[in-house]
Amino acid sequence: MKHRLLFATLLMLGSAHAADDVTSLLKAADRYRSGSDAMQVETEVGTYGRDGQLDKQRRYTVYVQPQRRSLVLMRSPAEAGQKVLMLGDDFWLLLPGSQRPLRITPSQKLLGDASTGDIATLNWADDYDGRLLGDEACPAPDDQRACRHLSLQAQRKGLSYARIELWIGKPHGEPVAAELYVQSDKLAKRARFLLDKGGAQVDQMLLQDKLGNHKETRVRYLSRQARQVPDAWLNPMFLARNVTLE
Repeated sequence: MKHRLLFATLLMLGSAHAADDVTSLLKAADRYRSGSDAMQVETEVGTYGRDGQLDKQRRYTVYVQPQRRSLVLMRSPAEAGQKVLMLGDDFWLLLPGSQRPLRITPSQKLLGDASTGDIATLNWADDYDGRLLGDEACPAPDDQRACRHLSLQAQRKGLSYARIELWIGKPHGEPVAAELYVQSDKLAKRARFLLDKGGAQVDQMLLQDKLGNHKETRVRYLSRQARQVPDAWLNPMFLARNVTLE
């Protein structure tokens, strides 16, 4: 009996250590995308045809805040004045001239295959439970790095993707590639992450649609800076009454 209890205890400790290790890996990968808990990220999204030619392009200012809160301001003339607010799993679209915030989902498209969730959420560690499947070659084309393969399951139904197969580089833990699955367990998109010249942060996220038009969407992070916004900016009714914030 003592041997069984000892074995069970060691098994539980091993499982807890593995979970902690995966969480640490995800937090490290998240830092490559966001940098800190309170950030202003200037973002550019472009869609490209199969011939590689630019189709459309939009600009966004994204305020990523602690406790899974984000605010997206749409900067391009075609979307001027529009905002998206994320509070946990709740998303609102605010249109200029309307006093009523509209509920949307994180899968709501912004441009091409970039959804509100792709732009507003930069946190895997808090939203997904993961398993380390092992070491293998990175799936990105012409990439000679060795990768760790993580399989992530959404902690809640409200997230953009129910499952993510994620590859991070060894030994630094930078995100390299991901397969993004929707609730029906269909592969919706493939993502690749490109680092800046210094290798310190993700410079671009490339999204390839696997359900429809098979075009490519490129999300470029033009700049990042630490920024804590006023709490009022994270209130949907305040945003509905205030067209401009700055």
